[in-house]
Amino acid sequence: MDNHDEPPRRSGDSRSNNSILYIVVAIVVAFFIAIYFIRPSRDMITPAQLVDLIDAHEPDASGKPVGSLAIENSKGKKILYSNFRNATVSKSMVSATVDREDLDADNKDIAASKQKGVPIVTYLPGDEQSLNEITDALKAHGFKDYSGDQGDGFLEIYGGLLFMTALIVILFYLMMRRLGGAGSAIAFGRSRGKMHMQDDLNISFEDVAGIEEAVEEVKEIVDFLRSPDKYQELGGRIPKGVLLVGPPGTGKTLLAKAIAGEAGVTFFSLSGSDFVEMFVGVGAARVRDMFQQAAAKNPCIIFIDELDALGKTRGSGMVGGHDEREQTLNALLVEMDGFDSNSGIIIIAATNRPEMLDPALLRPGRFDRQVLVDRPDAAGRADILKVHVKSVKLDDSVDVKKVASITAGFAGADLANLVNEAALLAARKGKAAVTMEEFDEGVERVTAGLEKKQRVMQEDEKNRVAYHESGHALVAYCLPNTDPVHKVSIIPRGLAALGYTMQRPTEDRFLMTQGELESRIQVLLAGTVAEEMVYEEISTGASNDLERATEMARGMVTDFGMSRLGRVNYRQSGRSAFIPEAPDERSRTHSEETTREIDIEIKRILDEMLQKTRALLSDRRDALIALAERLIEVESIDGEELRRVIEEHSHGPRIVPGTDSPKRARPSGEAEKQDDGESSAAEGAS
Repeated sequence: MDNHDEPPRRSGDSRSNNSILYIVVAIVVAFFIAIYFIRPSRDMITPAQLVDLIDAHEPDASGKPVGSLAIENSKGKKILYSNFRNATVSKSMVSATVDREDLDADNKDIAASKQKGVPIVTYLPGDEQSLNEITDALKAHGFKDYSGDQGDGFLEIYGGLLFMTALIVILFYLMMRRLGGAGSAIAFGRSRGKMHMQDDLNISFEDVAGIEEAVEEVKEIVDFLRSPDKYQELGGRIPKGVLLVGPPGTGKTLLAKAIAGEAGVTFFSLSGSDFVEMFVGVGAARVRDMFQQAAAKNPCIIFIDELDALGKTRGSGMVGGHDEREQTLNALLVEMDGFDSNSGIIIIAATNRPEMLDPALLRPGRFDRQVLVDRPDAAGRADILKVHVKSVKLDDSVDVKKVASITAGFAGADLANLVNEAALLAARKGKAAVTMEEFDEGVERVTAGLEKKQRVMQEDEKNRVAYHESGHALVAYCLPNTDPVHKVSIIPRGLAALGYTMQRPTEDRFLMTQGELESRIQVLLAGTVAEEMVYEEISTGASNDLERATEMARGMVTDFGMSRLGRVNYRQSGRSAFIPEAPDERSRTHSEETTREIDIEIKRILDEMLQKTRALLSDRRDALIALAERLIEVESIDGEELRRVIEEHSHGPRIVPGTDSPKRARPSGEAEKQDDGESSAAEGAS
């Protein structure tokens, strides 16, 4: 099926037309400049010299008057020289002009020294005798009395006016063209959507990996755009709008481009914030203009990124009596209802905050289909990595599945950044191919930040950080339900982390038990407990650990019902499912007394975990000291070396999973299975 009967416009044609226009404008401007500036100039002489020139002129044989004389007053208005005596000459600046072409003078000192065709100008004297001499000479030699503007041509009179008019018109035209661009006051009502033609879209479903379920959902839209008759004959109706929801970086925009690329239709892309301006009515005008452009390119796809900037629930956050955003949203609702579902215009929108959208947008007939684009699992991450490593030269040691297993929680954008970081690291080291070492280091750079080896730390601070990270690592190794420790380092990374303990899960998890959450809280508190045991005081390095532990305990009380307050959810409503850090939009729904009880319960959980952590580290003080000394010596140790150091100095029993009971430690050569957590954690000394 042909989607377009007319060929798309090329930008080269537009540039060619503009060039011709500019050439024509330049020729017109040059013409008027020539008329205005390349005019005969005027030479100034004295009244006596003017009389000499007139006397040297002889009338023709017929005796008819020849030549002309023009006299101007101080305002530049020509007057009759016969009426000149009646003027107040002494108070006016006047001049007499005689065309040189009317003079055939032999006075070489005056006439021959001047350019032929240039008028001669003199200032007329104010006394009567001198004026009589000039006028008598003019009459005697046949010069005619001036009686109007017949001596001046049309261009002589109006050339300057025409030139100024043309110049103003040209400047106004160029100014309007510039103001008519995007962002100007004149173009406020135009849509800011970027149009991508079929030839510009080279993305297909083969470039989208890790979100197979979402791809399957949208393939129906591609089939409709390719063969709409099949659906129309059966009376089927394709969804007018498709809403892609999911965390940032999961490939929502890429999926929309792939839909347009597979269907071979025009693709309009814009952001929800492009509709919003400070002027009333601009957003609604842009919505209408967008649909007009889409109707001209039917069939096509309109993609609106960050729809929550435009489609936020009406009535929220309204300050004055009028809300421009609500008017824009109303215009979008009307347009989505106004065009025919079989017209071939499909709207695809993306957001990571679907709970903020107005219910009218989500009803059947508008965005009636929601497609979840979630973070990929291990298999999905492996597929995404295979797409991104196609252009990267890999060493034989690189195992894509292993890289996928150590990147739990990574979105598609994170994996693309990881591959790029690994390639840059290999190039920096001068390697011929990217090895597994660069991928491991790339994961650390993405999760913990850049390494700062040049930062000089005091010896006592370095030792304190070593004990802090050793506490994290030791508790994470001994407790059940924690992720395996991959690396421990006291090399500063990122903005504020002076060290870090990196844990990596071995598989994806979607649920967490109360015991797993308590174990994670103990790991977070282990750093400050280790400092307290060795130095008998704590430092500011545990601020981030305490913040995360407190938030985790708050979640147990308010979200999951894992406290003495019972199975009740006290969390304020309106939180984002994909952006947990987003602030609540509505006020709390419980009393001040309940808030106080929640705070007490949070403190009780933290105190209990703190006591358990202190008891666990007290029983393994030797292992803690040995691990810290090894960190001070080498600065970084991996998970295998961590296990060896702890087992060599292990005297206390490990904890039975799910209980507080100790059990005998296994021989050092026998590894004990640890349960897997939900996601990796990098515990920093901040």
